[in-house]
Amino acid sequence: MGHEGRVGKQTAPKKLAIVYFTDIIKVMKKTSIKTVGILTSGGDAPGLNAAIRGVCRSGMINYGMKFVGIRNGYRGLVNGDGYVIKSNDISGILTRGGTILGTSREKPFKNPVVNPETGLLPIEAIKKNWKKWGLDALVVLGGNGTNTTGSLLYKEGLNVIGLPKTIDNDIVGTDVTFGFHTAIDVATEGIDRIHTTADSHSRVMIVEVMGHKAGWLGLYSAIAGGGDVCLIPEIPYDIKSVAREIEHRRDAGKNFSIVVVAEGALSKDEAKLSKKEFKKARLEMTQSIGYRVAQEISEATGLESRVSVLGHLQRGGTPSPYDRVLANQFGVAAADFLAREDFGKLVAIQNNKIVGVPLEECAGKVKNIPIDDPLISSGRSVGICFGD
Repeated sequence: MGHEGRVGKQTAPKKLAIVYFTDIIKVMKKTSIKTVGILTSGGDAPGLNAAIRGVCRSGMINYGMKFVGIRNGYRGLVNGDGYVIKSNDISGILTRGGTILGTSREKPFKNPVVNPETGLLPIEAIKKNWKKWGLDALVVLGGNGTNTTGSLLYKEGLNVIGLPKTIDNDIVGTDVTFGFHTAIDVATEGIDRIHTTADSHSRVMIVEVMGHKAGWLGLYSAIAGGGDVCLIPEIPYDIKSVAREIEHRRDAGKNFSIVVVAEGALSKDEAKLSKKEFKKARLEMTQSIGYRVAQEISEATGLESRVSVLGHLQRGGTPSPYDRVLANQFGVAAADFLAREDFGKLVAIQNNKIVGVPLEECAGKVKNIPIDDPLISSGRSVGICFGD
């Protein structure tokens, strides 16, 4: 008789095994790293919470690590402001923007002074708090400044691992940083929306995006958003070249133009200045670079110009799926670096592979766009003017 014809004794279904977070820890891998500090420093960026979650969940589940969340970046590390992170603290934060740990731009190694209340220099206070919390290592999530400080702490004998966070995508040693792709999405949507009002009013519209020293965000968003002109720090602009492009479009019957300007864009004359002279010139500017470019274009062409500064919109809000995945990937890798005691490294991605780059190789450096970068070439091929 076939199986379909048999009527046998019915057995009770097996109970499903419910594995709780605390049960998973029982199968953890061995490591001598037990207590880890974690902080976020510098400007916030989408994906920070996803990275925090990735580090902590992977460290807790796979290695039984305890994490001390340090509030407000290096300021909290100096002031001893921290707390033990529980599993509930990192539940539901994957999609949240900002950082649950808070952040600051504190730089403990820059012009260090003795705290009159404690009598300690910042590095002395950090080492005292390190001992108080019983830390075996520290994970720092941030950009150039954050990882530069991380490198200095490592040289002081502290076990440090860095994660690359910035919407500027300008950290040396990694192909991409988390936060960058979300910022591209926001900037591109801003440019998309500007197109309709520019067309309706026959105007030149200047869209100022972030990018203080590197133009990755400006370049990507200009190409994605169909910008006609793209001004970035790597290519000093001549306003006459910009004006010619806009006038050429007008003569061709195109009644509007979109000019994407990175906040760090500079003219050819400014490029000749010394660092001190350039800084002084920028301090004397009463408005951001977008407004100056708008005025220069109006004076050169006689066309009406308007400015939209996207500003901190590019850093806020929910991280894109891409950044969530990337940040999680970096976080999980950081837990593995901790377990292997592979310190003094920036967790980076190169050619789609996770690698560890010595922090000292990244410290104090900026990853600029190479002039021969294929994206610049492709931008020129579709008619984008870079002002040179």
